[in-house]
Amino acid sequence: MIKEFQVTELDIVMCLCGAKDLIDPALVNHHKRVACIASAVGEELGLEPGRINELILGGALHDIGAFTTRERLAVKSFDCGDIEHAEPGYRLLNGFGPFSSVADVIRRHHVDWEDGAGAHVDGHEVPELSFIVHLADRVDVLINPAFEILSQRDDICARIMEGSGGKFVPRHVKAFLSLAGRDSFWFDVVSHSVCRVIERRVRPAPVRLDLEGLSELSRLVSHVVDFRSPYTVTHSSGVAACASQLARAMSFSPRECRMIEIAGRLHDLGKLAVPDEILDKEGSLTEYEVNLIKAHPYHTFRILDTLPALETITAWASFHHERLDGDGYPFGHDGEVLSLGSKVLAVADVFTALTEERPYRQAMSNTMALRCIDAMVEERALDPSVFSVLKHNLDDVLDAMLTAQAEAENAYHSIDAAAQDLCGRAPRRAASLRRRCGRSIM
Repeated sequence: MIKEFQVTELDIVMCLCGAKDLIDPALVNHHKRVACIASAVGEELGLEPGRINELILGGALHDIGAFTTRERLAVKSFDCGDIEHAEPGYRLLNGFGPFSSVADVIRRHHVDWEDGAGAHVDGHEVPELSFIVHLADRVDVLINPAFEILSQRDDICARIMEGSGGKFVPRHVKAFLSLAGRDSFWFDVVSHSVCRVIERRVRPAPVRLDLEGLSELSRLVSHVVDFRSPYTVTHSSGVAACASQLARAMSFSPRECRMIEIAGRLHDLGKLAVPDEILDKEGSLTEYEVNLIKAHPYHTFRILDTLPALETITAWASFHHERLDGDGYPFGHDGEVLSLGSKVLAVADVFTALTEERPYRQAMSNTMALRCIDAMVEERALDPSVFSVLKHNLDDVLDAMLTAQAEAENAYHSIDAAAQDLCGRAPRRAASLRRRCGRSIM
């Protein structure tokens, strides 16, 4: 039997919300506040606990399909007409069992009520929860975090009442206005403890994840991180597969192999703080841009460190830019401090990155990538024993990487196609799965 972690689906979702907040100060806690508002409206309407739980997940994940900085910031306008991210969000979640029930909610969360005409779209009924999330989302964009919340109440309520029947379902507006009369509702929404407020509304208590459940959620997180740029579409999938294969060859236990796979999928979580224009930049980065990039493993650590049960996975995921000689970043750990798992992930990250295309260079051949890693071993940046295992198991590593990367690329193209259909733009080619045609040629 696979042992449970002291971690729930909601814990991981809140971590993901925290990571997405890093993209811009204007978005801090937006997803958590929407989850708080939506679930409060649901309770006021007398919805059953299962639907309240769906509102929490739907509110927390409603903009999960907004991959670019432009898309993320566009939704902060009250009259936002840009719903390009809703369909990709649906596609992203629909294949993940724990969240498939909220996929439809997210797909339609920008649909206006239009005096009942919005109840059906393309011949399909719009879930009631979509309209509640829509209302909660618009309430939150009216909140100015720089000002005291109660002094904003009247203006916010007036704007929402103006939208009753047009933008919003009238009975949902009525429920919101009832809540708005209570000071505690507003204090909950803007509280630094908003996560605790949300957790107390989940009934029954959230189920703890086993290793398989955590693995599936980590796959979702990796897609949210990697699909922001066509150059990183398959990166975390490749790192995870490479690290897992190396760990297996180094006699890690089956549980540890799965844990390092999860760490590989989560290692770039902090890159959500890096603007996509930097990820896609063709020229040299400025010192400012380099410093933003260098902060990403720190953000990964701080986000995951909120979950003590994932201490080992957090260390493996967060220390992939540390060096044996102590000259890495952001913590400056040396080989005495770094665990074997962290050393494995560092090699997996470098090998995967070198063999992927980037906006400023072509992908390296396997042979050239190994030469580069050999030089890094000589510089005491990477571990020689892990590198030796990579060289001697290269074919198995490549097979595992290609399989995982192909799955990620297929998922990306499915999601990207949805955005094309909605806005008529050209497809964004996934650049990272290159011609790495199989077996090692030494």
